[in-house]
Amino acid sequence: MAAYVYGAVTVTDPSWLEEYGPAVDAMVQKNGGKYVARDMAPDHLEGGGSQPTVIVILEFPTKEQARAWYDSPEYQPFIKMRQGGATGDLFLVDGL
Repeated sequence: MAAYVYGAVTVTDPSWLEEYGPAVDAMVQKNGGKYVARDMAPDHLEGGGSQPTVIVILEFPTKEQARAWYDSPEYQPFIKMRQGGATGDLFLVDGL
């Protein structure tokens, strides 16, 4: 069953984006995943929560492959990079 990583992020320092994007895209692909949505100016349709500056949705064939990407030693420095220049939430959810 497909699994999705949903990220809602507010970028506070964009200096990391240029390095992060291509490197992480390659790591996602290596683990069987792909970007299905990435928006740097999402429209906020409803709710009173904070407005993230970036929404990302990744699709993986299985939850295990998504976890393998997220937990991989090669991705760990990029988590720190993202967290140093942004705040937000990432979720791993099952597809239908």
